[in-house]
Amino acid sequence: MSAANLWVLLGLGLAGIFLASRRRKKGIKEDFGAFIERIQLLPPPQPSPPKAPHPLTGLTFAIKELFDIEGYVTGFGNPDWRRTHEPAVRTAPVVTFVVQGGATCVGRTVMDEMAYSLYGENKHYGTPTNPAAPSRIPGGSSSGSAVAVAAELVDFALGTDTGASVRVPAAFCGILGFRPSHGVVSTIGVVPMAQSFDTVGLFARDPNILRHVGHILLQLPFMEYRQPRRIIIADDCFQVTDIPNDRTVNVVTRSTEKFLGRQVLNHISLGKYLATKVPSLKYFQNEEESRNGEGGVSALKALSSALILLQRYEFKMNHEEWINSVKPDFGPGISTRVRAALETNNENIGHCLKARDETREAINGLLKDDAILIIPTTPGPAPKLNMKENLLDDFGVRAFTLLSISGMSGCCQVSIPVGQHDKCPLAVSMMARHGGDRFLLDTVRAMYPTLQEEVKIASSTQPTTTINGKMEAADIAKEKGNAAYKDKQWQRAINFYSEAIKLNGKNATYYSNRAAAYLELGSFAQAEEDCSVAIGLDKKNVKAYLRRGTAREMLGYYKEAIEGLRPVSSRLFECSYDRHLFIHVLRTSNPWSSLVDN
Repeated sequence: MSAANLWVLLGLGLAGIFLASRRRKKGIKEDFGAFIERIQLLPPPQPSPPKAPHPLTGLTFAIKELFDIEGYVTGFGNPDWRRTHEPAVRTAPVVTFVVQGGATCVGRTVMDEMAYSLYGENKHYGTPTNPAAPSRIPGGSSSGSAVAVAAELVDFALGTDTGASVRVPAAFCGILGFRPSHGVVSTIGVVPMAQSFDTVGLFARDPNILRHVGHILLQLPFMEYRQPRRIIIADDCFQVTDIPNDRTVNVVTRSTEKFLGRQVLNHISLGKYLATKVPSLKYFQNEEESRNGEGGVSALKALSSALILLQRYEFKMNHEEWINSVKPDFGPGISTRVRAALETNNENIGHCLKARDETREAINGLLKDDAILIIPTTPGPAPKLNMKENLLDDFGVRAFTLLSISGMSGCCQVSIPVGQHDKCPLAVSMMARHGGDRFLLDTVRAMYPTLQEEVKIASSTQPTTTINGKMEAADIAKEKGNAAYKDKQWQRAINFYSEAIKLNGKNATYYSNRAAAYLELGSFAQAEEDCSVAIGLDKKNVKAYLRRGTAREMLGYYKEAIEGLRPVSSRLFECSYDRHLFIHVLRTSNPWSSLVDN
């Protein structure tokens, strides 16, 4: 081949790549694949002065394709559903409320088939492009609604949230997502998925718009805003995530301290709390996890198991007849979930309903009228497009551990963007008691600017080198170990501390903390060894001396225990933590018994 021909071929190839890229960009710019159908619902004329204009005047919105619109067939994300159903005879009341409030509806959006997925992928209509992370899934089932808002095609959008179909796409697309308290917003004219959990939700970029539209949907009278008296951080829920604490928990903590003051901050092991307050969860718990001191983790998993079972059962009751008669063409993931639902029987459904009622009572009792609960929205950033199904399933299991909390309690929740990690949006959630929707929306609007300020600070101080990255990851593992230790999950704590040591073997605290967990398990030789390493790294680590003294005493090395404690005897009362260990050793050792008595 001549050089001239080679250059021609190369030029054609580059031109082809350029044109393909332009076509791809043009396709994304058009509507990001968000809309299945463009329609227009116009608001009524403005009232004559001196009456105030409609509250949502000038705003545009989109709706998920399961809201009835008079004269249109409601497609429910599947062509066979659209083919076998008649046009709606009236518009869903929630859509009417918003239009009468002054907003203009511009279209209906793509959704997962039959609202039965968290991922936003639709075999028939395509997967909407996530504007915040185009190589990642947009989240579902209200995928198109979230994408339309994130791409700034509309000011807000309506979706539904049964398992998590507003919260997940909001988190993945980097926008606000509101799931109201169960039963407080009308679901008339909305195709049901599972009535025990179905809610009409809302997406927006601006917390003011979220609040305004939320108030229209809730049909609530005006009330003065009152600040929360408690911000409760569910520490165990953040252990489920893959995200560094400095990008989530620390952002919330600093924002709260700035806006409300440090005195309102509280921490809780939510799983442990639910394990004691929701006795019906025992029917769904993993006995082995409970025996191993992981009762809190087991309770959260049991909560998600109860939700999934009841959701499957109610989906079957709603749609089994149509599925069996029409035999619709489903995508692979949807097909698997639908098959599992149709195989569900009513065994344990009574326990599911009881657990749901007990969970609502428990969360309401925790939050009362004055508290906001902080949890992660999802366990991590959006999975990549076309990820293997087994990896998606693992993500889904961990996600439902978090998502089932508001699902089973019926409490309201807002997913809030908190910057990015690995170039993907991150989110945390605020929850209020059932019926505390106005309080929640008002709190989100009030705290949002401070949160975003802290997000910018966290982003600007993010470690940029591999060494700093490892140190940060080690610290995250240590924090997870501390939380597990606090929950008396000794082996789990050891695993986290060991992970921290692998990442950074020069930190005395990691060895000393692992020694504390070994002591609880009666592994005194390992504890003594870890403490010696810690002391070698940091001669001033008082806790390591104290723990080594305890380990040596339990091993019968009384003389060594006493001699090993002499370097820290003068600093005894500078350290309040583990003082009881030191005193215990002294009380069993005659030479220093007078120090304790005095």
